[in-house]
Amino acid sequence: MIYMFIALAVVCDEFFVPSLTVITEKLMISDDVAGATFMAAGGSAPELFTSLIGVFISHSNVGIGTIVGSAVFNILFVIGMCAIFSKEVLNLTWWPLFRDVSFYILGLIMLISFFLDNYIQWWESLLLLSAYLTYVTFMKFNVQVESWVKRKLNRNKVVKVTSANSEGKVGCV
Repeated sequence: MIYMFIALAVVCDEFFVPSLTVITEKLMISDDVAGATFMAAGGSAPELFTSLIGVFISHSNVGIGTIVGSAVFNILFVIGMCAIFSKEVLNLTWWPLFRDVSFYILGLIMLISFFLDNYIQWWESLLLLSAYLTYVTFMKFNVQVESWVKRKLNRNKVVKVTSANSEGKVGCV
Protein backbone atom coordinates (compact mmCIF):
# COMPACT_ATOMS: atom_id res chain seq x y z
CA MET A 1 0.00 0.00 0.00
CA ILE A 2 2.89 2.36 0.75
CA TYR A 3 4.32 1.74 -2.73
CA MET A 4 0.95 2.56 -4.26
CA PHE A 5 0.74 5.84 -2.33
CA ILE A 6 4.25 6.77 -3.47
CA ALA A 7 3.46 5.84 -7.08
CA LEU A 8 0.24 7.84 -6.95
CA ALA A 9 2.08 10.84 -5.53
CA VAL A 10 4.69 10.67 -8.30
CA VAL A 11 2.07 10.36 -11.06
CA CYS A 12 0.06 13.27 -9.66
CA ASP A 13 3.11 15.45 -9.12
CA GLU A 14 4.74 14.74 -12.48
CA PHE A 15 1.74 14.43 -14.79
CA PHE A 16 -1.66 15.29 -13.34
CA VAL A 17 -0.97 18.70 -11.76
CA PRO A 18 1.13 20.02 -14.70
CA SER A 19 -1.58 18.88 -17.13
CA LEU A 20 -4.24 20.69 -15.13
CA THR A 21 -2.06 23.79 -15.01
CA VAL A 22 -1.85 23.84 -18.80
CA ILE A 23 -5.60 23.24 -19.18
CA THR A 24 -6.54 25.99 -16.73
CA GLU A 25 -4.13 28.46 -18.34
CA LYS A 26 -5.50 27.75 -21.83
CA LEU A 27 -9.10 28.09 -20.61
CA MET A 28 -8.16 31.13 -18.45
CA ILE A 29 -9.70 29.61 -15.31
CA SER A 30 -8.74 30.78 -11.82
CA ASP A 31 -6.99 28.42 -9.42
CA ASP A 32 -10.06 28.35 -7.19
CA VAL A 33 -12.34 27.23 -10.01
CA ALA A 34 -9.79 24.74 -11.33
CA GLY A 35 -9.38 23.17 -7.91
CA ALA A 36 -13.11 22.84 -7.35
CA THR A 37 -13.83 21.41 -10.81
CA PHE A 38 -10.97 19.82 -12.75
CA MET A 39 -8.83 18.84 -9.76
CA ALA A 40 -11.86 17.52 -7.89
CA ALA A 41 -13.02 15.51 -10.91
CA GLY A 42 -9.55 14.07 -11.41
CA GLY A 43 -9.24 13.21 -7.75
CA SER A 44 -12.67 11.60 -7.71
CA ALA A 45 -12.14 9.48 -10.82
CA PRO A 46 -11.09 6.42 -8.76
CA GLU A 47 -14.32 6.59 -6.73
CA LEU A 48 -16.32 6.90 -9.94
CA PHE A 49 -14.80 3.79 -11.45
CA THR A 50 -14.96 1.87 -8.17
CA SER A 51 -18.65 2.71 -7.93
CA LEU A 52 -19.33 1.76 -11.55
CA ILE A 53 -17.56 -1.57 -11.14
CA GLY A 54 -19.30 -2.19 -7.82
CA VAL A 55 -22.78 -1.45 -9.15
CA PHE A 56 -22.66 -2.86 -12.68
CA ILE A 57 -20.11 -5.68 -12.53
CA SER A 58 -20.05 -7.08 -9.00
CA HIS A 59 -23.63 -5.94 -8.18
CA SER A 60 -22.62 -4.83 -4.70
CA ASN A 61 -23.49 -1.78 -2.66
CA VAL A 62 -19.88 -0.60 -2.40
CA GLY A 63 -20.57 2.50 -4.50
CA ILE A 64 -22.26 4.77 -1.97
CA GLY A 65 -19.83 3.76 0.79
CA THR A 66 -16.89 4.54 -1.47
CA ILE A 67 -18.19 7.97 -2.38
CA VAL A 68 -19.26 9.08 1.10
CA GLY A 69 -16.17 7.53 2.72
CA SER A 70 -13.95 9.30 0.22
CA ALA A 71 -15.61 12.64 0.99
CA VAL A 72 -15.05 12.17 4.73
CA PHE A 73 -11.42 11.13 4.06
CA ASN A 74 -10.83 14.20 1.89
CA ILE A 75 -12.40 16.61 4.36
CA LEU A 76 -10.71 15.28 7.48
CA PHE A 77 -7.50 13.48 6.54
CA VAL A 78 -6.32 15.28 3.42
CA ILE A 79 -6.91 18.79 4.77
CA GLY A 80 -5.26 17.83 8.06
CA MET A 81 -2.20 16.37 6.34
CA CYS A 82 -1.86 19.38 4.04
CA ALA A 83 -1.95 21.73 7.03
CA ILE A 84 0.58 19.67 9.00
CA PHE A 85 3.13 19.37 6.18
CA SER A 86 2.71 22.85 4.71
CA LYS A 87 5.92 24.86 4.79
CA GLU A 88 4.01 28.06 5.47
CA VAL A 89 0.89 29.08 7.33
CA LEU A 90 -2.24 28.40 5.30
CA ASN A 91 -4.22 31.62 5.04
CA LEU A 92 -7.82 30.67 4.46
CA THR A 93 -10.83 32.89 3.98
CA TRP A 94 -14.41 32.10 4.87
CA TRP A 95 -15.84 32.39 1.36
CA PRO A 96 -14.54 29.13 -0.26
CA LEU A 97 -15.51 27.13 2.82
CA PHE A 98 -18.98 28.68 2.94
CA ARG A 99 -19.52 28.22 -0.80
CA ASP A 100 -18.40 24.61 -0.96
CA VAL A 101 -20.04 23.51 2.29
CA SER A 102 -23.33 25.05 1.11
CA PHE A 103 -23.26 23.04 -2.10
CA TYR A 104 -22.05 19.94 -0.23
CA ILE A 105 -24.91 20.14 2.28
CA LEU A 106 -27.41 20.64 -0.55
CA GLY A 107 -25.97 17.59 -2.34
CA LEU A 108 -26.12 15.47 0.83
CA ILE A 109 -29.73 16.50 1.47
CA MET A 110 -30.62 15.54 -2.10
CA LEU A 111 -28.77 12.23 -1.77
CA ILE A 112 -30.42 11.36 1.55
CA SER A 113 -33.89 12.21 0.28
CA PHE A 114 -33.33 10.19 -2.92
CA PHE A 115 -32.06 7.17 -0.97
CA LEU A 116 -35.08 7.02 1.35
CA ASP A 117 -36.74 4.42 -0.89
CA ASN A 118 -33.41 2.60 -1.57
CA TYR A 119 -33.64 3.43 -5.29
CA ILE A 120 -32.28 6.18 -7.45
CA GLN A 121 -34.74 6.96 -10.24
CA TRP A 122 -33.61 8.42 -13.57
CA TRP A 123 -35.04 11.85 -12.72
CA GLU A 124 -33.19 11.84 -9.39
CA SER A 125 -29.98 11.12 -11.28
CA LEU A 126 -30.71 14.06 -13.57
CA LEU A 127 -31.30 16.30 -10.55
CA LEU A 128 -27.97 15.25 -9.04
CA LEU A 129 -26.15 15.90 -12.32
CA SER A 130 -27.98 19.23 -12.68
CA ALA A 131 -26.88 20.20 -9.17
CA TYR A 132 -23.26 19.56 -10.16
CA LEU A 133 -23.65 21.56 -13.37
CA THR A 134 -25.14 24.36 -11.25
CA TYR A 135 -22.07 24.22 -9.01
CA VAL A 136 -19.71 24.38 -12.01
CA THR A 137 -21.66 27.31 -13.44
CA PHE A 138 -21.59 29.01 -10.05
CA MET A 139 -17.82 28.50 -9.93
CA LYS A 140 -17.48 30.23 -13.30
CA PHE A 141 -18.96 33.38 -11.71
CA ASN A 142 -17.42 32.80 -8.29
CA VAL A 143 -15.40 36.04 -8.16
CA GLN A 144 -18.37 38.21 -9.07
CA VAL A 145 -20.68 36.44 -6.59
CA GLU A 146 -18.07 36.65 -3.83
CA SER A 147 -17.58 40.40 -4.30
CA TRP A 148 -21.37 40.94 -4.40
CA VAL A 149 -21.90 38.94 -1.17
CA LYS A 150 -19.06 40.75 0.60
CA ARG A 151 -20.42 44.13 -0.50
CA LYS A 152 -23.87 43.21 0.85
CA LEU A 153 -22.41 42.00 4.16
CA ASN A 154 -20.19 45.06 4.64
CA ARG A 155 -22.59 47.80 3.52
CA ASN A 156 -23.93 48.56 7.02
CA LYS A 157 -20.65 48.00 8.80
CA VAL A 158 -19.67 50.85 11.13
CA VAL A 159 -16.12 52.01 10.54
CA LYS A 160 -14.36 54.02 13.22
CA VAL A 161 -12.51 56.93 11.66
CA THR A 162 -9.85 58.83 13.54
CA SER A 163 -7.94 61.96 12.66
CA ALA A 164 -5.27 64.09 14.26
CA ASN A 165 -6.51 67.45 15.52
CA SER A 166 -4.43 70.63 15.78
CA GLU A 167 -2.86 69.66 19.16
CA GLY A 168 -1.61 66.34 17.84
CA LYS A 169 -4.17 64.32 19.82
CA VAL A 170 -6.14 61.63 18.07
CA GLY A 171 -9.90 61.80 18.37
CA CYS A 172 -13.02 60.38 16.81
CA VAL A 173 -14.79 62.23 14.05
